[in-house]
Amino acid sequence: MSRLKMPAPIRPGSRLRRTDAHAGFVFRRLPLATLVILQLTLAGVSASRGSDDGTTFAEARHNGSLSAEAYRRCVRYVDAWLAHADPATGLIPRNLRDGRDFWNGRDAGADNYAFMVLTAALTDRERLMPRMLEMLRTERRITARHGHLCDDYLFSRRTWRRETFDLDATLFDSAEYVKDGLLPITEWLGTSPWSDRAREIIDDIWKNARIATPAGPIATLNFEVNGDLLQACSRLHWLTGKRRYLDWAERLGDFYLLSTNHPTRHLERLRLRDHGGEVVNGLTELYVILRHQGLPKADQYRGPLTEILDRILRDGCNPDGLLYDWFEPGTGRHAASLADTWGYVMNGHYTVHLLDGAPAYQDAVVRALNALESGYTQYRWEGDSADGYADAIESALNLLNREPIDSAMRWVDTEIHSMWAKQQPDGIIEGWHGDGNFARTSLLYALWKTQGLTLEPWREDVRLGAVRSGNQVLISVLAEHPWSGHLVADRPRHRENLRLPLDYPRINQFPEWFTVEPSGSWILEGLPETASHIMDGRRLRRGIPLVLQPGRELRLILRPASSPAAPRRD
Repeated sequence: MSRLKMPAPIRPGSRLRRTDAHAGFVFRRLPLATLVILQLTLAGVSASRGSDDGTTFAEARHNGSLSAEAYRRCVRYVDAWLAHADPATGLIPRNLRDGRDFWNGRDAGADNYAFMVLTAALTDRERLMPRMLEMLRTERRITARHGHLCDDYLFSRRTWRRETFDLDATLFDSAEYVKDGLLPITEWLGTSPWSDRAREIIDDIWKNARIATPAGPIATLNFEVNGDLLQACSRLHWLTGKRRYLDWAERLGDFYLLSTNHPTRHLERLRLRDHGGEVVNGLTELYVILRHQGLPKADQYRGPLTEILDRILRDGCNPDGLLYDWFEPGTGRHAASLADTWGYVMNGHYTVHLLDGAPAYQDAVVRALNALESGYTQYRWEGDSADGYADAIESALNLLNREPIDSAMRWVDTEIHSMWAKQQPDGIIEGWHGDGNFARTSLLYALWKTQGLTLEPWREDVRLGAVRSGNQVLISVLAEHPWSGHLVADRPRHRENLRLPLDYPRINQFPEWFTVEPSGSWILEGLPETASHIMDGRRLRRGIPLVLQPGRELRLILRPASSPAAPRRD
């Protein structure tokens, strides 16, 4: 894969142009009659044709097998967990062993339900999405104990699990539900009932801000929860344009960067693994806003923020550039174990590199990615848990989207099979809320193997694979049984769904691989009875109708109309 072109660093005080376009939320399938149906044919496409860099359709076809397996495993996971849903409410339990009798936001909602929603959105909207939406409506109705904040709901007694209301626990549950659950759904769907739920929860969290700080009251001193809030408020500021989300995020930014709560000056131990690195990422997301809008506070934050990032690279990394679970800023002591979520923290390094042109941070990411294949194949990040594989793979995929390194890509292909091997015959993975992370990573992997292209409707026997070759995409579609539907191109979701000014790496992102703007012309080669077909981006985003015959592979090449055709290879 060729290196993706990165945006130039933003100069201090400069502003990026903002667009107000965003995608609407729909359940309906695209009507097949909107475009002329394209009958499957191999005519006009040489069986050995590839590209000028050696990429071939064999790679795209192999990717189709991998993406199909990823989606199939996700659907099996959803069906398996739905079989354990509470009959009265339809909500899934926290776990299938301990915690079988209740739903909670921080685990069932954030880590499991959210990726059932995304599996449904990508594979089975007609069957699964209505049920997912009903679960949201039920959760919102029966778990709201303090305004819109969610509390644990006990199935057996049809009431809250904790008899006495615990505000701190409820704040934790609610913030985690937003950051790890509702925001990833919003990344893919844009404005929807799930984004509405995220907004009302965050608004009500800040209604409970009663801890005084020089910048204004905050809701909690919990390090993880404040990291969740920094990320959520930063993204909701972009999504809604509301100033209040930036004001709230700045209170936390001041609390950690401009006071005696600085993570590497004043904390005894900085945890870098899951549940510890959220503040670091949240501060970099806030920094994006301040830099983009040319606000003076960006200059105040720059030094204290880069001090954290530099200290992590100095004392928090092993010799290969991967992160320890924790380190002590005062002593330099660190854990012996490594963080499976190493890439989550390094998202922040890469974000600051994009903003300020910090080559040391880019080099740190490249160094970590280069180390994976030689030293961390089947590495036991969290013992034998699938969750460790999931977080480590996601760490790599999000950064590989920016720094495509061949050896790290091979590592991902190896490790995904190690993770998949954890799934049981009934579709359950390990029977706890971390099963959702298995699905999240499998969806990320599938979208990489299709370059963001999707099929509507999805069906488990249809294999869609794609590979990027320079500025063109080679696409393979193959079905075991007759199929008709649409091939749909991805869009720049960071801008259209979240209204972000640039696609900086962030926790719970679904990376963008091949995206199409509504304007501009594209050439699609491989259609019947014509050497090529010119279409605009809107048509690609609506979907190209296809009809597949069993066992006959459709091969397509998609490239910008302004680009020359790739040479044929014999």
